[in-house]
Amino acid sequence: MERKNAWKSYGKKDEKKLEELCTGYKDYLFHGKTEREGTRYIVEKAKEAGYISLEEAVKKQKKLKTGDKIYSVCMGKTVALFNIGKKSLEEGMNILGAHLDSPRLDVKQNPLYESNELAYLDTHYYGGIKKYQWVTLPLAIHGVVVKTDGTVVDVVIGEEDNDPVFCVTDILIHLAQNQMAKKANVAVEGENLDLLIASRPLKIKKSDEDSKDTEKKGKKTEKDAVKQMVLEILKKKYDMEEEDFMSAELEIVPAGKPRDMGLDSSMILAYGQDDKVCAYTSLVAQLAVKSPEKTSCTLLVDKEEIGSVGATGMQSRFFENTVAEILELAGYNSNLALRRCLKNSSMLSSDVSAGYDPLYASCFEAKNAAFLGRGLVFNKFTGARGKSGSNDANAEYMGRIRGIMEKSGVYYQTAELGKVDEGGGGTIAYILSLYGMEVIDSGVAVLNMHAPWEVTSKADIYEAEKGYEAFLLNA
Repeated sequence: MERKNAWKSYGKKDEKKLEELCTGYKDYLFHGKTEREGTRYIVEKAKEAGYISLEEAVKKQKKLKTGDKIYSVCMGKTVALFNIGKKSLEEGMNILGAHLDSPRLDVKQNPLYESNELAYLDTHYYGGIKKYQWVTLPLAIHGVVVKTDGTVVDVVIGEEDNDPVFCVTDILIHLAQNQMAKKANVAVEGENLDLLIASRPLKIKKSDEDSKDTEKKGKKTEKDAVKQMVLEILKKKYDMEEEDFMSAELEIVPAGKPRDMGLDSSMILAYGQDDKVCAYTSLVAQLAVKSPEKTSCTLLVDKEEIGSVGATGMQSRFFENTVAEILELAGYNSNLALRRCLKNSSMLSSDVSAGYDPLYASCFEAKNAAFLGRGLVFNKFTGARGKSGSNDANAEYMGRIRGIMEKSGVYYQTAELGKVDEGGGGTIAYILSLYGMEVIDSGVAVLNMHAPWEVTSKADIYEAEKGYEAFLLNA
């Protein structure tokens, strides 16, 4: 059952649509590197398409009707979009669910220190990474600093042409005998993923050194002069004190823009495509749907890379509470209506799949692998080894999904995540399935998954958007 390569079927019209979609996608990747930035980008696009905030709708006690468009945000990191359909909400929704977070390095709460006249930020890696992949790369700092008076300062350093960048250093090969003898998972230790940020000492005036003002003298002495230079810069640029790190969320990500990849420009090389490739195509599909029979919903969440925990993760009550508010505004005021709505919904848990890599063929079972260029990937189940931790979609639902894709002319394929005993992984699918709704994993094949720079096929991105739109209209 070998699936055909989608590129072979494209005419000039498809190629034009594909490039337009991927141009928008690359813009999103660059401006939405973090979950906060991604949420802002999505809300902006939703507003342009006529969506209003749930908070505003509740405040005005708006009576929702067919065609109304609502969005809801949780703590600036998770967002849900609803396009109210013609059918009763008790008949369920068609839901696309993806995640906005990606593996990265997070700055600790007490991070700034100087060692041998070099200044560093101490970090804690987030999500599943190969630590050795994060050394010697140009890195950028994204995030927010929140002061005690509630002021929020946005920080982005390392993305503009004139910006400085940062890096995590590594030992030179000439001195790496011991390091090279270690296993890959400990060749670079997590505590050594500290970001080198400065090397110039602050020039201390004689009057400052001789000052009897102990507080002033404590701020400006020859000790830790490089660290003091960093604090001077942060104060000047962001009005930030060292203590403000305690209430900051600063994320270290690869610096630079997404790029077309390959002599044929058929692929995209970029940071964070797991799972922004599914988030963006879901967003485009959601905004493209005009008059759905069933209410269409796109849910884009945080914290998937660390188990979907916390207030902004899928395990929180955010989605359930939001749907309850939607139902109330639409005239349903019973808990049973909420249960029926969720149970009768259908969902694509839109997350990426491991693309088959011929250089590592021994990790895959080729008959059941996802190949670049062959379209949207469906994973009937995920999990590890004996399907542990997996949502396993019903055959009936898989049959229905196949019918929708084939009727809509969408190229698609099925896959598993590598060989049975090789490893495994999961998505948010199992969490939504707890409501009794039909859920299956679907997404785009990715090479270098969880690496600082990941690879996708433009054809798969195009087919994913087509598939998601067909699902919202026909499931």
